[in-house]
Amino acid sequence: MDLIDDPTPGMNTPEYSVSEISGAIKRTIEGEFGSVRVKGEVGRVVQARSGHLYFDLKDDRNSLSCTTWKGQISGLGVMPEEGLEVVATGKMSTFGPQSKYNMNVVELAVAGQGALMAMLEKRKKALEAEGLFEEGRKKPLPYLPEVIGVVTSPTGAVIRDILHRLRDRFPRKVLIWPVAVQGANCAPEVTRGIEGFNKLTPGGALPRPDLIIVARGGGSIEDLWGFNEEIVARAAAASDIPLISAVGHETDTTLIDFVSDTRAPTPTAAAEMAVPVRRDLLAWLEEQGARLMRGQGTVLDRRAERLRDLSRALPRLETLLATPRQRLDKADAFLGPALIAGVQGRRVTLASLSVSPSALRRRLRDEERRVVENAARLLPALGRKAAEKRERLEARGRLSPALVSGQLAKARSDFDRLSEKLAEVSATRQRALTDRLEALDRLRETLSYKATLDRGYTVVRSGGDVVTRKAQVRAGEPLEIEFADGRFSPGAAAGTKSKRSGGSNPPTKQGSLFDE
Repeated sequence: MDLIDDPTPGMNTPEYSVSEISGAIKRTIEGEFGSVRVKGEVGRVVQARSGHLYFDLKDDRNSLSCTTWKGQISGLGVMPEEGLEVVATGKMSTFGPQSKYNMNVVELAVAGQGALMAMLEKRKKALEAEGLFEEGRKKPLPYLPEVIGVVTSPTGAVIRDILHRLRDRFPRKVLIWPVAVQGANCAPEVTRGIEGFNKLTPGGALPRPDLIIVARGGGSIEDLWGFNEEIVARAAAASDIPLISAVGHETDTTLIDFVSDTRAPTPTAAAEMAVPVRRDLLAWLEEQGARLMRGQGTVLDRRAERLRDLSRALPRLETLLATPRQRLDKADAFLGPALIAGVQGRRVTLASLSVSPSALRRRLRDEERRVVENAARLLPALGRKAAEKRERLEARGRLSPALVSGQLAKARSDFDRLSEKLAEVSATRQRALTDRLEALDRLRETLSYKATLDRGYTVVRSGGDVVTRKAQVRAGEPLEIEFADGRFSPGAAAGTKSKRSGGSNPPTKQGSLFDE
């Protein structure tokens, strides 16, 4: 420590600068309290935007400012909370610009399980008051999930026990979200694991789990404290996917056990709750199939028995036909005598109608007289009716010109209208037939062999028949060749040419090569 020269004569007390005295105090405190452990109650807790953590340790009389830098927070073990009694490990230091001393805390432990349990009970009551522990909000577990998400440490024995148990009971797809299961990073990582599984898209490239298991092995209350954090409990309560809590052993209890949909005493038990035993399921299915077959057989047997009972109540065929047969036999027995009696009766009637000619003439004269008398009585009435009809005819004759003209006008109008419709229908029909005829003609031209003739081909005929093979040509018959522009007969052309040459130029005698 450098002393400043005394400017005042007679004064031998040394003078220090502010920085010198501050540095001297800093060295003294840090040298005297290099590493200390302080027990106290956590007071005000503030985490700055930079990530550094500031809090106070206090007792009934004094308060000690504590600082934990951003890089040291992960090693604290327990996050400080107001009212929590803890034992802080670190070293003392000073802050000269503000003439303050504080403690740089690198490790934090709860002073006793009583304090932890008190804080746990306080959190439990607060969450219970919000209704997060109610049974009505808990979701049922799927009977046979396709995909199971496990939030646990990937290197521990827990995940191996779960996978082994699932493989033995009913193999399923398993997604593992690796997390720290103790320490300061436990709570935030478990929270991110639960929320991350819920954010997966159903049917996506990474399938969304149908069930989540949060698992950890046994340990002390300090080791399991990450699962008592409020953020973990709220994430489990907000999960849309059914969640099984399997933290610790059967005697261990954490906050996540109360908000989860189901609590398993151990991770292995969680795997047993997640899926049924495949062999038991197959046996149950076989048993149900056997019961179904037995039930069907029983129903069919009962229906058959009922049918037989009903059939016994029905009359037999012989009984149903006995009465009609008797009626038929009776009618058959009466048919012959009835025919004979009918013929005899008609003979008697015919004999009674047969009379002599004189009697017949008398009957005719009597009938003629009755007709004349009836006509004489009816003539006056017929005359009156004839007069009435004549009057009606004369009246109709007077009205007939107007009626006839009106009827003719109406008939002429109807005839004109029908004529127009007939002409229109006829024209439409004619156009349709013309269009169809033209279409058929175009199709005929398209399918005709004459289009082939235009490409340089010919048709050979012999005796009027088309020749397609050499064997079809008969000796002595002329051939006819059809081109695109007409037909040609080689035999006829040759004959014509010979006739012409014979008529104009007689053949000359060919000379010999040996003539001189």
